Amino acid sequence: MTELLDLVGIFVFALTGALMGVRKRLDVVGMGVLAEITALGGGVVRDLILNVRPAAFQSLGYVLVPLVATVIVFFWHPHVARVMPVILVLDAAGLGLFSAVGTQKALEYGLSPLHAALLGVMTGVGGGMLRDVLAGEIPTLLYDRQLYAVPAMLGSGAMAALASHGLHGWPATLAAAVLAFGLRIAAMRRKWRAPLARGTGE
Repeated sequence: MTELLDLVGIFVFALTGALMGVRKRLDVVGMGVLAEITALGGGVVRDLILNVRPAAFQSLGYVLVPLVATVIVFFWHPHVARVMPVILVLDAAGLGLFSAVGTQKALEYGLSPLHAALLGVMTGVGGGMLRDVLAGEIPTLLYDRQLYAVPAMLGSGAMAALASHGLHGWPATLAAAVLAFGLRIAAMRRKWRAPLARGTGE
């Protein structure tokens, strides 16, 4: 079940990477690279820090799913763009899931709750940051003030706190993921933004 949820999250992240490739007028190879990086980058960085073989290299599905997303966007990107609101909701779900699962995995490898939560955030947002850098963009995480990293931080922090109190397994993971998902959805609907430095105009 966990792997299936992982693959769904990977697929959604890959769609956003391939769509970035369309916007940057990349060919199908460039689209595929951005899709793979967006979908797998955060998890690969996490596993390298944990000094374990990345999960993306243990299952063929992890590599093939982003390629499927690339093909879909390559042929039908206008239709995919039209359902972007649905993709954003699924992206929020993927953010919550990856942040919680990433934190849990880091805890299993002996990291402190704080460091595990940081790796959880990296799992959730790292792929998108790598995508933006490769596409020649300032990572949207840094300049558009969307509350994207904050939900990941809260979800990862909640996962670490629950584990510290002896709560493990899928109920804890689900609770942390839902927290991050709910905050991200609320931020999108209410257009919440991170504050600017004092004295800085909008």
